Amino acid sequence: MPHVRYATAAAPGRANEDYVIAGPSWVALFDGATAPPGVRSGCVHDVRWLVRTLASGVAARVDGGEPLADVLADAIAATMSRHAGTCDLANPDSPSATAALARLRGDRLDYLVLCDSAIGLAHPGGGVTVVRDERLDRLPGGRPYSVELVRSLRNRPGGFWVASTCPAAAGRALAGTVDAAGLEGVALFTDGVTRLADWYGRTWDELVAGARDPEALIAEVRRRERALGPVRGKQHDDATAAWMSFP
Repeated sequence: MPHVRYATAAAPGRANEDYVIAGPSWVALFDGATAPPGVRSGCVHDVRWLVRTLASGVAARVDGGEPLADVLADAIAATMSRHAGTCDLANPDSPSATAALARLRGDRLDYLVLCDSAIGLAHPGGGVTVVRDERLDRLPGGRPYSVELVRSLRNRPGGFWVASTCPAAAGRALAGTVDAAGLEGVALFTDGVTRLADWYGRTWDELVAGARDPEALIAEVRRRERALGPVRGKQHDDATAAWMSFP
């Protein structure tokens, strides 16, 4: 059986909007999107409720062997049914989250990435294959994006896709299956950790190697944030890292 280790930490002074959950042969993490000030989501629930409900939906289905995109789509649909009677699910600012899933199934590894979380596949002897969904980084006009632009392109062709109120978004995720025999393990990250590579000069090989000790990796994120500050946006973000090693 594989071994899974993970850690998650809220941005200092905030509630954690990341969530990570694992079973004997799988791990999944979610990163809830913090709503900009003044934006009305049409939902009585917060993002923390969303990520936990999505995680519960994935956990209920992931061992069944169906494709991970279908697992996530079912989890989104189940989440929608949980609050359709209390919330405006047609609101384009409804709470949303990124997702990264990995599952060992026999001698095969299934993976899925939706929006700006990431996965690193570690090869024996060194080297990694990085799976990243960069569509959010490629919206027209460049950052900083306006609230109106993000709203108009969320879960739309030509825009970007997230787990929210559109089960079909799961089918737009980056998903695949590889031979687990060619891997040492798999690392999963929210973007609060990938800023080590995006902002602070760490290589992806170093980032994936660091996932073997996720608590230490998150501590490094905090040290660099305090010493160097953000490249853009908030100084601190919720940070989650997971590592699944194979027998």
